[in-house]
This record gives sequence, C-alpha cells and structure tokens, in this order.
Amino acid sequence: MRGGAAGSRIPFWFAVPCLLIFAGVVAYPTLQGMYYAFTDWTGLGSDIHFNGIDNFVKLFSSPEAPEALGHTLLIAAAVTIIQNLLGLLLAIGLHSKIKSRNVLRTLLFAPVVMTPVIVGYVWQFIFVPGGPFASLTESLGAPVGGLNVLGDPAFAIWGIITIVIWQHAGYSMVIFLAGMQNVPDELLEASALDGANAVQRFFWITWPLLRTPTLINVTLSLISSMKLFDQVMATTQGGPGNATQTLSTLLFSEAFLYNNYGYGISLGLIVFILIAVISFGQMRLFRERD
Repeated sequence: MRGGAAGSRIPFWFAVPCLLIFAGVVAYPTLQGMYYAFTDWTGLGSDIHFNGIDNFVKLFSSPEAPEALGHTLLIAAAVTIIQNLLGLLLAIGLHSKIKSRNVLRTLLFAPVVMTPVIVGYVWQFIFVPGGPFASLTESLGAPVGGLNVLGDPAFAIWGIITIVIWQHAGYSMVIFLAGMQNVPDELLEASALDGANAVQRFFWITWPLLRTPTLINVTLSLISSMKLFDQVMATTQGGPGNATQTLSTLLFSEAFLYNNYGYGISLGLIVFILIAVISFGQMRLFRERD
C-alpha cells in the first residue's frame, strides 16, 4: 500500500514545474488582466482605481465597440464557412490519384507558414489603387481606376476576409486530408460494388467520418477569426473610417494609443468570453450529434 501510494504521487511532482511555469506565465497575468478590466488604469504608473463595471457600461453604450463586435462576428462567420468549404473541396481534389498532388499540397499549404503581416503587405499591393486587382476589375467594366477594395468602406471588410481565407484554407485542407486518409478503403469499395457513385460515397461514408476534422477546423477557424489582428493592422489599420475595426484592433487602439488600458482590457475580456462560449457551444453540438 505504501509503495502504491508513493508511486501514485510521483507523476504529480513531475508536473509541479510545468504547473508553476503555467501559473506564472498564463494564470497570474490572466487574472491580473481581469482585475484591470474593472479599473481606470491608463497603463502608465501605479495610479489605479477600481471603477466597477464602468468600462463595460462604456463598452456597450459607445458606438465603436458594438460596431467592432459586428465586424468581428461577420469575419468569424464568413471565414469559418468559406474557408472550411474551400479546404474541403481542395482536400477532395487532392485526395484523388493525380500525379501532381504532392506538389499541389505543398503550394496550397505554403501561405499558412507565411507571417500574417507579410501576407497583409502582399495583398495590400494586390488591392492598391492601380494595382493588379484594380486593373483587372477595370478591364471587366468597373469605373476608371478599378475597385479600390481596401479603400472602399463597402468592400474593405470583404478584402480582409479574402486575405484570411487565402492564407488559412490550406490548413483546413490538410486536416480534412488527414481525415480522408483514415476512411477505410473497404467501405468505399463495398459501396462502389453496391452501385454507389462518387458523390453518394462521399456523403454516405466519407462525410460522416469527417466529424472530428470538421470540429477541429471549425474551432480553429472561429478562434483565430475572433482574435484577428495582424492582417487588419497590416492593411487597413481598422479603416477606412471604422469599416474594418475589430475587437482586437479596438483593444490595441484604446490600450496602447489612447492609454485607456483598463477599458482596452475589458474589450479583451469580452473577446475571451465570446471565444469560450462559442467553442463550448459548438463542441457540445458536435458531441450531441455523435
């Protein structure tokens, strides 16, 4: 009994160093940030006063935060749906026996390993007035000068969505490909012998077995889209006007440009709560379907 009890305590002591590092690097700063969300701290000095829920009252009463929330939810919904549909289609195409599939997989995954800032600058060059996209749209009948995607409030947010999807569709593709490679060939061959065509085999056999890759892709897409910051700052900085302002860019502006650190952290807390609720909800939904 003593040996068993001692043996059961050994794994805990091995975990203590990691738990201490986690507490110091993640847990304590997170709790400290939550405290600052209820203060009027400017981010400078030690003059901190507890102001209750004043930051959250300001957050929901000012026009900037609800507008940024709407943009964030639109980007998250559009990116999650379009990116995963595109990734699934790419995975279906590359799961076939075409000879160039390995080269295509590498090329389509390449944008994923690029830094978001570099991707933003590349697409800023593409969308700039007089650039490749503007010239293309002008040749197709757009007004003289073509479409200024990132400079037009009506199109700017869709330009951001396009950039994010272009960069991360390859990531969704790889996860779907991994799921497809785990589908037993025997099931597909048996269904083919029973007369099922390629479309029927996909919807009856392959798709039901892709629930886990789908959950992973949807979760990762939602979380990254809700926190979107780099691509926006590299291209529009939240403009034109506030057309592409997200909760993350508004947090940055309030906390580090206008020295409203407490208010900025309250925005971050809202982002955290939204991500937690959405992630928990979709995981529960998938679990119930399973």
